[in-house]
Amino acid sequence: MRRIGILTSGGDSPGMNAAIVSVARTAALYHMELVGIKRGYNGLLRKRADIMDDMQVFDSETVLDIADQPGTFLRTARCIEFLNPDVRAKAAENLKGMGIDGLIVIGGDGSFQGAKALCDLGIPCIGIPGTIDNDLAYTEHTLGFDTAVNICINSVRMIRATSRSHDRVAVVEVMGRNSGEIALRTAMCTGAEIVIVPEVSWGVYPIAERINQLMKIGDMRATVIVAEGVFKNQSMEPFDAYGLLSSYDANYQNIHSPNEPMNAKTLSEVLRRLSPGCDARATVLGYIQRGSAPFAYDAGFAFEAGHLAVMLLREGISEQVIGIRRGRVYYLPIREALATKPIFDRKLYDLVNSL
Repeated sequence: MRRIGILTSGGDSPGMNAAIVSVARTAALYHMELVGIKRGYNGLLRKRADIMDDMQVFDSETVLDIADQPGTFLRTARCIEFLNPDVRAKAAENLKGMGIDGLIVIGGDGSFQGAKALCDLGIPCIGIPGTIDNDLAYTEHTLGFDTAVNICINSVRMIRATSRSHDRVAVVEVMGRNSGEIALRTAMCTGAEIVIVPEVSWGVYPIAERINQLMKIGDMRATVIVAEGVFKNQSMEPFDAYGLLSSYDANYQNIHSPNEPMNAKTLSEVLRRLSPGCDARATVLGYIQRGSAPFAYDAGFAFEAGHLAVMLLREGISEQVIGIRRGRVYYLPIREALATKPIFDRKLYDLVNSL
């Protein structure tokens, strides 16, 4: 191969730039040109008037400039249009027209689906799992997960220090739309008393009862770790039925409508009503989980994965994704990886919520 492309797609994750740098260095070692494609699959569609807004040819100076940066130098975005077969065909034609012989895709499940579709159109592709959610079952870790968890752990430890000082319950929301991996790992590593995840059904009343039990034994500052995805099917309606949040409240100065979506703040308010003596406060960690430079584990994985991706393309091996198994970097077919379903560790979840 003489020229290869690389793109980052979906949500950004710590280590994406580190992987780009590893790909660039390995490509240079074997005298291969590397073309960066901006804003995920959107860049393949050549939407911009200036090609430099869609593409970036990497040189040594560019690589040196981004080596230590968090985020993704190539930008990232989702591309709903790519679900259209005609659009995918156009993208494949654009790649061939630019003389790009193979493509490296850094992203999650949806990004890998796009890579598989391009393989079906004759474009050799290799995938690197870049998502903080750790929701790809074929690999023990995805790029960015370890860093995101470390950010959460440090944040929760600081929040717990203040909770301990003021005897307050802390409701801490972490990322995870469909996966509770970040929430569970954070709870395990910080001594949090309660964790709520999308994989397990939950209710506010059992959570409140758990807090009441903890307060009876002197734990006035429990920590509730919540994955953001747990609120998607939860509204205020059940609590309005009991007159908890249906109208203006002089104590909290808030008005809630029956169908208002639940969130960390309203959960903390409900817990204050259901658990007398509980002074619950909410914190949403948000994008700080994505915006860090990668910690050692992710930086090392990025280095190995970037090198392996280039070597696979160079050796004519395509339609593969890279992952970690038993602590080692390996690869397997995209179709096989996408067919593997995540298994949530219910035993660890139950242990956190029972100690």
